[in-house]
Amino acid sequence: MPSSTSIKDVAAAAGVSVATVSRVLNSHPSVSPAARARVLAAVESLGYRPNAVARSLRTDQTRTLGLVISDVLNPYFTELARSVEEEARALGYSVIIGNADERPDLQDHHVRTLLDRRIDGLLVSPTDGGSPLMLDAARGGTPMVFVDRWIAGVDVPVVRSDGRAAITALVAHLHRLGHRRLAIIAGPAATTTGSERVAAFREALASYAIELPEAYIGQGDFQAGSGRRVTDGFLDLPEPPEVVFAADNLMALGALDAIRARGLRVPDDIALAAFDDIPWFVHTDPPVTAIAQPTKELGRAAVRALVDRIEGRPPASVTLPAHLVVRHSCGEPRTSQPPTSTERRAR
Repeated sequence: MPSSTSIKDVAAAAGVSVATVSRVLNSHPSVSPAARARVLAAVESLGYRPNAVARSLRTDQTRTLGLVISDVLNPYFTELARSVEEEARALGYSVIIGNADERPDLQDHHVRTLLDRRIDGLLVSPTDGGSPLMLDAARGGTPMVFVDRWIAGVDVPVVRSDGRAAITALVAHLHRLGHRRLAIIAGPAATTTGSERVAAFREALASYAIELPEAYIGQGDFQAGSGRRVTDGFLDLPEPPEVVFAADNLMALGALDAIRARGLRVPDDIALAAFDDIPWFVHTDPPVTAIAQPTKELGRAAVRALVDRIEGRPPASVTLPAHLVVRHSCGEPRTSQPPTSTERRAR
């Protein structure tokens, strides 16, 4: 085999793009059988064998991406990480994952470690408004993309979902059901998603002339313990809310624990809704009404944006819509059929 044979030669022989060749070589399922057969035939005829070590020495690239996620125990981020890894593999990259556990110090530890290992680019879901290390890395030329969360004022592409319309749809849905006392378990105010969801909830309530008193805003940290603590506080109020809206799935599970610990039932005694749908919500009793994000699409888009930046193409920020999934945790009428994983979206 000539030593100069490259992946571009394989792509030209097979009549496909370089990205398609990478997907075939990395066993990605998105390639058609016909294209896969042409690529494999070209690989065989040309005798092409990828050599990652030689490529790294030649190009000063490691073909490795870093991903720092906020909490690996959160099913949303678990699914996001899986999508990132699949898309990266399809494009010929490996991924090293660091779990920040919603702690800025751990976030910085992983960022520093990944940069020391000469990753080609970094995907981060920031746990706060931006540490000096994170800001220096972003402003110092490290190829970087923010995913799910972002740092205001930093010129880095952002791949995220827009939950504002879905929160508006949720409040309209709750209003139609007759609910007027609505409370929220908020995420950390230092995160963009934490502050954004509270603002959207407040604005949606205002459109119905419903105020959001401070007593109905509980400060959480995107983890289950804070959901229990905040919900206990709501239930101790002289006039508890009729609905608790948890701004992420783990806080919703914590809220559910607090409600059941008092012998109360959802939605008979208090209604519950959540941001970030997860498969478990179908199996709770009752199934939880939730806002779902396009998690797989976000992971793929984030990798493509980062690879564009690494390979010299202009990266673009991406915003995808979230949507409301109506189930039975807010007093919705029950049907004769049990809920499934394909509940209707709210119109």
